[in-house]
Parts: sequence; C-alpha cells; structure tokens
Amino acid sequence: MAGSGLASRLYRGEAGLDIVGRRKLWFAVAGLLVLVSVLSFAVLKFSLGIEFAGGNSFQVPASVGTLEQTEEEVDKALAATGSGAEVVTAQKVGSTSGEYYEVRTSQLSQEQATDVKNDLAGVFGINADQISGNQVSEAWGDQVTSRALLGLVIFVLVVAVYLILRFEWRMAAAAIASLFMNLILTAGIYSLVGFEVTPSTVIGFLTILGFALYDVVVVFDKVQENTRGITANNNQTYGEAANLALNQSLMRSLNTSVVALLPVGGLLFIGAGLLGAGTLKDLGLVLFVGMAVAFLTSILLATPLLVLLKNQEPRIQAHNKRVLARRGALARGEITPKGTPRPAAEADAEAIDPEAAALAGSAPKVGARPAGKRAGGGARGGRPSGGGGNRPGGAKRR
Repeated sequence: MAGSGLASRLYRGEAGLDIVGRRKLWFAVAGLLVLVSVLSFAVLKFSLGIEFAGGNSFQVPASVGTLEQTEEEVDKALAATGSGAEVVTAQKVGSTSGEYYEVRTSQLSQEQATDVKNDLAGVFGINADQISGNQVSEAWGDQVTSRALLGLVIFVLVVAVYLILRFEWRMAAAAIASLFMNLILTAGIYSLVGFEVTPSTVIGFLTILGFALYDVVVVFDKVQENTRGITANNNQTYGEAANLALNQSLMRSLNTSVVALLPVGGLLFIGAGLLGAGTLKDLGLVLFVGMAVAFLTSILLATPLLVLLKNQEPRIQAHNKRVLARRGALARGEITPKGTPRPAAEADAEAIDPEAAALAGSAPKVGARPAGKRAGGGARGGRPSGGGGNRPGGAKRR
C-alpha cells in the first residue's frame, strides 16, 4: 500500500528508526571523523588567503588572454624579481567595469610589486595603469582572526544561556557539543578540499552556527514534549521517548535542510563552478558543507548525547530501572497489563450458563458478614424487641 511506505511512515513519525539505541556507533564515527579532521589540520593545514597570511594581488584585464596564460606570465615576473614569491591563487572575477583576472601572490615589497606590474604590462602590451595591485599585511589577518574568535565566544555564551533558560543545562551542553562538532567537521572538509580561507569563509562559519542551533532546538523541543512527566508512568525509558521524538521530527529537519541547501548549492555549483564566480566558492562551500553536517549532528549526535547525560541523573536512572523491571515481569507473566481482556474460557462459561454466573456473582465473599437479619429478630445483642423481657414488673396488669 502507498500509505505504508517508508516515506509515509517517516512523515507520520512511525518509521521506528533506532537512532538513540545505536549511539555508541554514532559516537565512534564522530570520533573517527574528528581524528581525520585534526590530522588534516596538522598535515595539510589551511590555504590562507592574503587577508590572513599577507601578500599581494594583481588585477589584469581578461582581454589579455586566458587565465592560464596570465598565471604563467605572473610566475615569470615573480621569478625575475628574485624574491622567491609565487602565485597562491588565480581566478576570474567580474565587476561593473568588466571581467579581470585576480592573481594573488606571496608577500612582495613595494619595489618588487611595481616591477611585476611593469613586466606584465610589457608582455601583454597594455599600460601599467590598467593593472591594479593591492598589498595586505599579515597584521590585518591577525586582527580579523581575533575578532572572529571573539564573536564565536560571545555566540556560544549567548546560546548556552538561552538553552539553559529554555530547556536545561544538559540540553545546553549537548547542543554546544554538537555545534563544536559541526565546526570541526566543516573545517576538516575545508582543509581536505584545499579551498582558500578568506573573510567570506569566516562569515560562513558563523552563519552555519545559527542554522545548526535552529536544527538542534527543533529536535530538543520535541524531546522535551515527549519526556515531560515521563517518570509518572512506567511505559517508556527516557531514551525511548527521545528516540520517538527524533522519528517524529526527522522529516521536518530533513525538509528544512534540503530547502536551505538548494540555494546554497546553486551558489557553489552553478555560480562558482559553471559561471566561474570565484568569490562565491569560499562562502558557498562552507555553507553547503556546514548545513549538511548540521543536520547530521543534530540527529545523530545531539540527542544521543543528551540521552547519555540524562541517564546519569538519579531520577531518570530509577525510572529506567522501573520500566525494565515491569517489562521483565510482564514477560514472565507475573503481572497483567491494564485493559487485558478476560480469558476466553471464562467468557464461554458465562455464556453457556448465565444463571450459574449470576449465582456465582451473588455468592458472599469469604469472610464477609451475612447480609440477612441479625439473630433474635434484629435487636442489638439478640434481645427480643418490644421491651420487657425478664425485667421486674414486666408482667401485664390485670
């Protein structure tokens, strides 16, 4: 049937995916990915743009030839200066004044940068004024980095306060751990791909933090709804209620992530890939990877980590033990669940002989007092009614 497919059951939250129960697997995978990311940081490092590492950039009109030819000529001009500088990146950029090639190099002195511009003007047959150049010092990059870290610290503090007030400290801890995991994995992929780290990259990292927080709050809100007053009954453990919340909010989180990834994918694959807008690839990659990782961490990491923390709480531990003990008693037949119908044999016997069933129902219980009159006509203590008795003067007068 169409209504019993996986997609339909996911929309109704009835897929029964055991996500929380397999939390050890997710934690192991997350630990492995973190290890790969850290090794990438140490071995491959990051390709820092001139905004962070310092350097020079030259803008050459695109009419001089292809990007490869321009990069080759810049390499020759750099070698002629004897500075040991080399080309870091080269990309085609469009603006209102027309298209041009932006070639970024290592740090050059003012005289060396002027020599490179003159050499390029002579090779391409244009005026040196048509080639613009910029120089960025490493100190400016340090300033951008420090401000970005300050913004990250402030964001995390504000998020922690909000989550503690909105939920509780355990949910805040799980959410913040998920945010940091999102940052580490996104940075690891960025390092492996080798894209240049620019101010746009930093802006993208701060943007994905907000998206990741939204995804976690959506899931935690459903977890809180399912686990409110959970210790009042013995039907579900905390982990099972949280897992049900994950199943119920899975499609909502997935739809939100897909809708958010579509325009970002357009920036990355169409804008930067097909149209060659190189300034978009730095921002597009970090947003695309970060949003995809945010969905996975909110489902596979944040809630399982929350369950791990909540299971350390004595109240939840006692509740989980009661639930498991009750299930064990039900399995052994020691107790009967509420609402269980009577055995069929009793119902059949009542249907065959209704009079016997009525008499059985009216029979007094063992130890019950008789419902008839008391001894002696119902008077207290068995005394005859009507007064007199053996008292003197009780005879009739003549």
